[in-house]
Amino acid sequence: MSQDVLTPARINEIHKEAGRRRTFAVISHPDAGKSTLTEALALHAKVIGTAGASSGKANRKETVSDWMQMEKDRGISISSAALQFSYRDTVINLLDTPGHADFSEDTYRVLAAVDCAVMLVDAAKGLETQTMKLFEVCKQRNLPIITVINKWDRPGLDALALMDEITERTGLQPMPLTWAVGISGDFRGVWDLRNDRFARFQRNNAGAQIALTEYFTPEEAAESQGSNWTDAVDEAGLVIESNLEFDVDAFHAGKATPILFSSAALNFGVKELLDALVDFAPPAAPRPDVDGSPRPVESPFSGFVFKVQAGMNKAHRDHVAFIRVCSGVFERGMVVTQTRTGKSFATKYAQQVFGREREVIDEAYPGDVVGLVNASSLRVGDSLFLEDSVEYPAIPLFAPEHFQVARSKDPSKFKQFRRGIEQLEHEGVIQVLRSDVRGDQAPVLAAVGPMQFEVVEDRMAHDFSAPMRLERLPYSLARISTADAMPALANVPGAEVLLRSDGEYLALFNDVWALRRIEKNHPDLTLVPIGTHNPAK
Repeated sequence: MSQDVLTPARINEIHKEAGRRRTFAVISHPDAGKSTLTEALALHAKVIGTAGASSGKANRKETVSDWMQMEKDRGISISSAALQFSYRDTVINLLDTPGHADFSEDTYRVLAAVDCAVMLVDAAKGLETQTMKLFEVCKQRNLPIITVINKWDRPGLDALALMDEITERTGLQPMPLTWAVGISGDFRGVWDLRNDRFARFQRNNAGAQIALTEYFTPEEAAESQGSNWTDAVDEAGLVIESNLEFDVDAFHAGKATPILFSSAALNFGVKELLDALVDFAPPAAPRPDVDGSPRPVESPFSGFVFKVQAGMNKAHRDHVAFIRVCSGVFERGMVVTQTRTGKSFATKYAQQVFGREREVIDEAYPGDVVGLVNASSLRVGDSLFLEDSVEYPAIPLFAPEHFQVARSKDPSKFKQFRRGIEQLEHEGVIQVLRSDVRGDQAPVLAAVGPMQFEVVEDRMAHDFSAPMRLERLPYSLARISTADAMPALANVPGAEVLLRSDGEYLALFNDVWALRRIEKNHPDLTLVPIGTHNPAK
């Protein structure tokens, strides 16, 4: 299909295809079951035959969305992954996110590329620290949130208490779409409020296959389930009475959150979530550019890079840039323009990604995620366009809190060491800070969480054959500064100024007391908290 003049038929086609897309992220506190839910959704859409989750992490097989060796070894996601599949004539673009707070930067990048979020809440733990942080990020990005109370097959909190916690701590009004029949730890099924029926679940092959489900009328449910059924109806009724019945506009406006109950490990309540996403989640819509002007979906092709990843294919050492298609039709082989550099980029090698599996894709529509292979010139946040220039908002870097000096263990492998550090910096795995004093032999690695250093060590040893050693630095605070601060703080104890690859100067301090001392003694220096300035382009 060529990029020809937009006829009414062509515009209708693009709008129809955009309307079929549901692009969302699964987010939560670590160990709430994100990767397990991701596989369960793919299982119910019949794009995989057997789920990898079994009775717990100790017995769990690797999931389709976990492809790094560290992910397989530890049973957690440390890198976001993209899955695309069809369900009910709808194209699902599902982005799994890292399962650890140390990789919150990667999660933030993913949230920049989706239209909705599925927030997974552990039934036994409620809204945890990372859950609340993610709620705030979604709120800032105006992302509608579907809340799934997971692990209801295990002992946990009271359902009404969870609803109160959601209301009080997030400000979102719960709107039940399903309600658990049976207390946590005794999961009988759910009351499907939309269809007014009881869905009774029965595990199938220890949860590795789709749960057996039978449907009953309310009268049949009352007879077979007794007080478990009447309690569920009464509880859901109280929530609806005190909040509101399901209102899709309130959901899209970020004022309310649909509620569903599930056990992802047993595949209970997963089909109901898929149906809710198809029926209520927002489709691909015009996305605002850097000036806040929405670019119509029928405009010529545009998109932006939200993730860069190397080493997914060990045989070819490839380099994949994941782009979110924002407008028009992406066609493999088209030559697009990179907004940041003004240079052309040929999209000859374009793939649809399903975890570790990939296949060539010839075209994609707004909402789709496309992997561009051998895209070494692309960076996270880059905008791409055809014909009409556009720049989408930058994806800001987080404030690092941990700092270590990296050195090659083998001086003869310095070229591999330097190339590996540059590659990991390019992917956004780590922030790299440099100075003339330290030189290229000893760059400073800056991280949001300490586990990022473990990923860097693992990737450097296995992907680049350049083992390195790390030396911890005492700094814990970073501020945006200017070149003037470098000589001013050159010999000041507890402080150092380094240059980041995006052109920002970061002033590092041992602690808040060192920062205050510098602010007092050098009131002329620029020291701005990270996140309160405009990110460099």
